[in-house]
Amino acid sequence: MEKSLKERQYGQEKSKLRLEKDLIGEREIPKDAYYGIQGLRGSENFRITGLRIHPALIKGMGMVKKATALANSELGYIPKEVGAAIVNASDELINGKLHDQVIVDPIQGGAGTSINMNINEVIANRAIELLGGEKGDYKIVSPLNHVNKSQSTNDAVPAAARIGILIELDNTTKALAGLADALNTKAEEFKDVLKMGRTHLQDAIPITLGQEFSAWAQAIRRDVDRLKRTAEGLTVINLGGTAVGTALNADMEYIHISCLELSKISGYRLTVAENLVDATQNNDILAELSSNLKVCAINLCKIANDMRLLASGPMAGIGEIMLPPVQPGSSIMPAKVNPVIAEVVNQVAFQIIGNDLTVTMAAQAGQLELNVFVPVLLFNLLQSIDILGNVANTFAEKCVMGIKANKERCRKAVEENVGIATALVPYLTYQVASDIAKEAIATGKKVREIVLEKELMTNDELDEIFSPARLTQPPKSRRGTVH
Repeated sequence: MEKSLKERQYGQEKSKLRLEKDLIGEREIPKDAYYGIQGLRGSENFRITGLRIHPALIKGMGMVKKATALANSELGYIPKEVGAAIVNASDELINGKLHDQVIVDPIQGGAGTSINMNINEVIANRAIELLGGEKGDYKIVSPLNHVNKSQSTNDAVPAAARIGILIELDNTTKALAGLADALNTKAEEFKDVLKMGRTHLQDAIPITLGQEFSAWAQAIRRDVDRLKRTAEGLTVINLGGTAVGTALNADMEYIHISCLELSKISGYRLTVAENLVDATQNNDILAELSSNLKVCAINLCKIANDMRLLASGPMAGIGEIMLPPVQPGSSIMPAKVNPVIAEVVNQVAFQIIGNDLTVTMAAQAGQLELNVFVPVLLFNLLQSIDILGNVANTFAEKCVMGIKANKERCRKAVEENVGIATALVPYLTYQVASDIAKEAIATGKKVREIVLEKELMTNDELDEIFSPARLTQPPKSRRGTVH
């Protein structure tokens, strides 16, 4: 009897599927998919963010699978042709191919098992293809028996994560160093622009605009140094520790070779942790990195706030610097331009500070031999690294490099400000300087004018005392100053 249209359509659809089995049962997988049953289950179970696994983590996983395949092949634990196919498939993953086949959500239960198995399946199925087989024929290359040989999720994912973090951190520290350079360039440009310094948001004593920019640059350079120091700790990995750090199903020769190969592949000088149990249980190095990212975010936030204050107005505010206009600021107020780049710096800082709390909670929540909350930790940590680097580049290119000084406004604010009376204290005593300041406030006269009227000092003496160098730099000596 001729089949109905519905039956024929069903048969055509079935021909596009393959059947796979696991511990739970059977599932149909699209025939052309490189992921397998565990990747599919993970994608169905954890529909959380709607986002993909970070590319750097996928790349790190590819490197780990390549390194372990080389070690297993060399030691005879897997056939050489299988090892070679896994290496080639891993290379494709490292080079950015097949990332769309990693379908699991970044935030998931299982300590990263879904990530690991999704990667194992993708590499296995690509390796099967390279050997002339059809996807799903795991007798040729098995995700578990070959790709995952001598490993556990609990050592493969943390090792891969450290590689991915190091890759992203390199980009971020370069971006931050570039921002520090941009700030330093402006510090040199503005080194002779004298202005009023402020404490408690009130006029204090003079400072140069260059000194303010120099201080910001120095803070960012400290952040770069902190991040680089922390990065050194990320080169210690637990690969070979397998499930709980006891190296069950691995041996010392495999551990040595896989670490050596991973160092060559990644370009980082990696070492195996002395205590694999500790390295499997604890994530304090990742918490430390997150904390240092937060400190950098705090510094960036302060710098952005300072710039917004100094550029405020510009007519009715402080208006000592002019931020480059990058877009219109209002849909109702003509000619208004807002400090949008500084504002986005603030918002990125808020996000990183919030991410650090999540990392802190995840790191402390590990229990006994494993921390199962590594997925959310990595999701937040990698996001912090990325957005910090992105905003550092944006801040430097679209804001800092284009800042201009309102030199006339800065000069006038100093000359007319009673704060410069502080510079007279070593010469006229605190009380006399205070009386001069009070009179200046009451009468509107300039401090210089009052001093000359009272014949307390000469014009030349005041020029020396009120010079930018004397007001903003410590003298070599003040010996002989008489009150």
